[in-house]
Amino acid sequence: MNIKENRASKPVMVNVSNRHIHLCAADAETLFGVGHQLLNIKNLMQPGEFACKETVSIVGKRGQIDSVRILGPLRTITQVEISQTDARKIAVSAPVRPSGVTSNSAPIKIVGPVGTVELKEGCIVAQRHLHMTVADAAFYGIANGELISVSCSGERGLIFQNIIARVSDAMTLECHLDTDEANAAGLKNGALVTIL
Repeated sequence: MNIKENRASKPVMVNVSNRHIHLCAADAETLFGVGHQLLNIKNLMQPGEFACKETVSIVGKRGQIDSVRILGPLRTITQVEISQTDARKIAVSAPVRPSGVTSNSAPIKIVGPVGTVELKEGCIVAQRHLHMTVADAAFYGIANGELISVSCSGERGLIFQNIIARVSDAMTLECHLDTDEANAAGLKNGALVTIL
């Protein structure tokens, strides 16, 4: 089969990424107390990643959003990921960025049960992305960091462009869209998309 046929023969599962926070150790202790251990309540599809029992509030220039889920494990920097709709709701100028690229991103306040963290930067709208292994990348003919497009069918079917390919053998094949993107296409967790 050629690359186009390969891609059509193996659609990719989508999971919808709701607003969430990745915490560094220092900020986790400020929010939840010294020595607090995050409680894993659900393993996520990407190896080693999990949803935590812990939630916090995020505060912008105009209002706040409560019950924002923490995702583990702890990271080296704190990152808040929200949708464009969330950003407008609380008046935060969150730029679209690849996960982990927080330099000169939006400031935001995080309020936990024990303390508060005031981030000078770290709030983003995560760029849509597709995780894959090295073998997956070879099958699809895609390089790490390449911008790709996927199509979805159905009543609200459409094509998503500018999806960044993230290639690593520490990852599992999965496409991440945020709630705004998924709602626009009528997609739910477990839906399938085709790489174009």
